[in-house]
Amino acid sequence: MTREAAAQILERIALLLELKGENPFKIRAYKTGAEVVESYAGDIMQLAAENKLAGIKGIGDALRDKLHEMATTGKLEFFENLKAEFPETLFELFDVQGLGPKKIAALYSELGVGSIADLKHACENGMAAKISGFGEKTVVKILESIAFRDEHASEFRVDQVYGLAQTILGMLRDHPNVSRAEVCGSFRRGKETVHDLDFLCSTKKPEEVISDFVKLPMVEKVIAQGGTKASVYTVNGIQCDLRAVSSKEFPFALVYFTGSKEHNVELRQRALDQGWSLNEYAFTPVEGKSAPAIPAVHDEADIYRALGLDFIEPELRENSGEFEAAEHGQMPHLIQLENLRGVFHNHTTASDGKATLREMAEAAQELGMQYLGIADHSKSSFQANGLDAKRLRAQIAEIRELNEEFEGHFRVFAGSEVDILKDGSLDFDDELLAELDYCVASVHNVFNLPEAEMTKRIIRAIENPHVTMLGHVTGRLLLQRPSYAVNIPAIIDAAAETGTIIELNASAWRLDMDWRWWRLAKEKGVKCSINPDAHSTLGLEDVLFGVRAARKGWLTRKDVINCLPLGEVEKALKKGR
Repeated sequence: MTREAAAQILERIALLLELKGENPFKIRAYKTGAEVVESYAGDIMQLAAENKLAGIKGIGDALRDKLHEMATTGKLEFFENLKAEFPETLFELFDVQGLGPKKIAALYSELGVGSIADLKHACENGMAAKISGFGEKTVVKILESIAFRDEHASEFRVDQVYGLAQTILGMLRDHPNVSRAEVCGSFRRGKETVHDLDFLCSTKKPEEVISDFVKLPMVEKVIAQGGTKASVYTVNGIQCDLRAVSSKEFPFALVYFTGSKEHNVELRQRALDQGWSLNEYAFTPVEGKSAPAIPAVHDEADIYRALGLDFIEPELRENSGEFEAAEHGQMPHLIQLENLRGVFHNHTTASDGKATLREMAEAAQELGMQYLGIADHSKSSFQANGLDAKRLRAQIAEIRELNEEFEGHFRVFAGSEVDILKDGSLDFDDELLAELDYCVASVHNVFNLPEAEMTKRIIRAIENPHVTMLGHVTGRLLLQRPSYAVNIPAIIDAAAETGTIIELNASAWRLDMDWRWWRLAKEKGVKCSINPDAHSTLGLEDVLFGVRAARKGWLTRKDVINCLPLGEVEKALKKGR
C-alpha cells in the first residue's frame, strides 16, 4: 500500500469517527497520523512493514499497529468494519464544496442523506434548508457545487493520476517484449485535468504485452481486450488504454495519440500540401499527386522536420501558434524542473502547515534548492490559524536566526501570504509589510463580487508597493470550485505596470494562473514565480506540476524568477519596490 492510500484511510477514519460523535482526541490522533504519513521524509510504509515506526512523533502504538497491517496486507480491518456502518456513497459528500463533517453528520442523522443524489433531493425539496446551520443561501451554494461536480465527474486532477501513470509506464518499459513506451494524450500535453490515461508501446509481440497489461495489479476491471489494444479501469476508477504498435509505426502513433485533435488536423493538412497522407501509422504518397520522396522517420522530430518544422514540444500542441513559431525558428526553450533554484509561498505549523520552519528549510535543501520563501497566512485567515503582527514579527526573528546558522549557503526569505480584503486593502499595515523580504497577496474570501469589483479589488492590492507577488489569481479549486469573476487581462496589465510578479500556484488543486494566460503575461513583461503553496515537506515537490503548467504556458527559465540564483533573486524581489 502506498503512503497516499494509507493517509487517505486514516483521514477517512477520522471523518467517520467525527460523524459518529467520537472522542475529539481520538479523531485528532487519526488526523495527525494521516498528516505524518503524508509528509514523512523517508519511506514510512517500508518502516511500517518492518515494524520500525517507534519514536516517530504523532504515531502512537495503536497507529503503528494499523500502519503495519496496511503495509503488510494492503487493507485495514478496523476501517472496513467502520466503513460498513455507513452507506458506501457517503464519501461523495466530502467532495461537495462547503460541506464539512458537522454538516454531513447533521444531514445524515436528521435526513438520512448518504449520497450526492440524496443531498440533491434534500436541497431541492426544501428539507435541507430546515436543518440548523443551513438556510436558503447555503442550499443554493450546495446545489451549485453539485452541478459543478457533475459537470467534471469524469475528470481527474494531475496529482490523482501522476503516480499511476509513472508506475504503469515503468512496468511497460520493463516488459521484456517492449522496446519503447510513453504516456500520450492530454497527460503528455501537460493538461491540468485528464479524463483517462493513454499508453503507447512498440513491440513485436503485441498480444503478450496486451495480455500482461490487463493483469497488472492495479487493474480492477477489463473494459475491452484485443490483439493490439486494451482498455481497463484501475482500482481508483481511472480508465487506462494501451495501444501496441511496431517500432516503425511508433513515432507516428506517438504524435497521433498525443494530440491535440486540432494540432493533428493542421499536421495532416501540411502533409497533404506536400503530397503525403499522414495517419497514426506512416506517411504515404497521395495517389495521383507528385510529391518528394518520403524521408526516413525514427522519432517524432523526423516527422516535424519532414514538414519543414522545428520539433514542437508535446505541451505546446494545441494549434495555438506553435506551427508559426516552428516554421520560423521561434520555438521557446521551455523551462525544466532542474532550472528551479528555490520556491516561494510555503506554509509552516505557524499557520496551517504540517512541518516546522526548520523542517521545511531542511527539506528544501535536500531537494537541492538554494532558497525557500515562507509565507504563512495573515490574521484574517482565521480558519488557517493566520498570524497576527506579533506572531509574524516573531517568525521574522526566527528566520533571521536560522539564516545566521546557514551562513549564506542557503537562505530562508521571510514573507507572508497577506489576505486581500474586500475593498482591496491588505491585512497588514505598510510598516509591517516593509519588514518582510517579500509579500504574496491573495484573495481568500468574498468570492461572489461582480467582475469589475473583484478586478478593482485585486488591482488596488497589487498597487501597494510592498506587494511582491499576486497569489492564485482566480481562486479556483480544480474539479471542486470554479474561479471567481475577474478580468485577467486587466490584472496582467496592472502587474506589468507595477512590476508585480504573478504566481503560478503549483498545487494540483489550483495550477493558477491558468496556462492559457501566460503567453499574454510574458508578452507584457510580467514575471512568473512557480510556487508550490506547500503545507508539508512533501508539498515542496508539487513544483513538478507547476513546471508542467509553465511549459504549457510557453514559459522559459528567463520568465520565471525562481530560476535565478540566490544573489540575483534577492535583487529581483526588490526591483521596482
